[in-house]
Amino acid sequence: MFGPDLCGTQTKKLHVILSYQGQNYPIKKDLQCETDKLTHFYTFILRPDATYSVLIDGRERDSGSMYTDWDILPPRKIKDVNAKKPADWDDREYIDDPNTNKPEGYDSIPREIPDPKAKQPDNWDEDEDGIWKPPRIPNPAYKGPWKRKKVKNPNYKGKWKIPWIDNPEFEDDPDLYVLKPIKYVGIEVWQVKAGSVYDNILICDEPEYAKQVVEEVFTNREAEKEAFEEAEKLRKAKEEEEAQRAREEGERRRRERGYDRRRDRYRDRYRRHDRRDYMDDYHVSMNKHLVIFFYGYYATCIVTNLLFMWEIPNSQNMCKLQS
Repeated sequence: MFGPDLCGTQTKKLHVILSYQGQNYPIKKDLQCETDKLTHFYTFILRPDATYSVLIDGRERDSGSMYTDWDILPPRKIKDVNAKKPADWDDREYIDDPNTNKPEGYDSIPREIPDPKAKQPDNWDEDEDGIWKPPRIPNPAYKGPWKRKKVKNPNYKGKWKIPWIDNPEFEDDPDLYVLKPIKYVGIEVWQVKAGSVYDNILICDEPEYAKQVVEEVFTNREAEKEAFEEAEKLRKAKEEEEAQRAREEGERRRRERGYDRRRDRYRDRYRRHDRRDYMDDYHVSMNKHLVIFFYGYYATCIVTNLLFMWEIPNSQNMCKLQS
């Protein structure tokens, strides 16, 4: 399978899928296809030495080998997982210079010194303020802890890397590049935008002949590009004209309805707002329920009081009868 894959704004891939022993293997590289609306010619060349080239409009876009850019066969070389860095391997690029010695008195250099430019204030009173001492500043002669200079290591062997060894699972196939007889060509299309045209499909064994065909197809490439640019200008001009017409039509309709944007803005800003305007359906419903609840509660209280008043006289009569 070979060809561009455009889907939305993210997928802009050029597929190169090879089949080997009944299984498909996509290329491991991320190849990008063209995204404009002009005509393009995609070419894939596979050679007997298992090398390949990908060309777009006659210019090489990428190249490589079937052994490295597809997972068809195991790699020829693998890293020796059992290898270890030799004990005498020196990977220090720089070492301390053994010929440098610490200067005499280096450790006695103070970190800070009194400021030689500082002066005692005129109003300083030693009886009240004590003995005046100048402020301390960083010592420019202080260089920090002493360290030896670094020099090139004469025994430096470089950074140690795990060595590569032959892969015991690799088995070469001299006919890796050979394809089965091609009897037909299939085009896989899935799109939601019309306008794609497929033409000039060529399968041959001569790269020079394929190059000649590309040159013949692109004879009128400049004329096509100019015509496309002119059509784009006309399309954009037409869209702008339609948008302007729509804006003017909207303004005309608003004027016919007596619409005044400044008046509406003034009215919305200074009109008296009713608190009920801010109450949504939920709050209105809740208020109704509260009113009904209070009315029901008030009626219940009245009935309870009447019953209580009726029961009290009856109890007094019973007491008189018993006495």
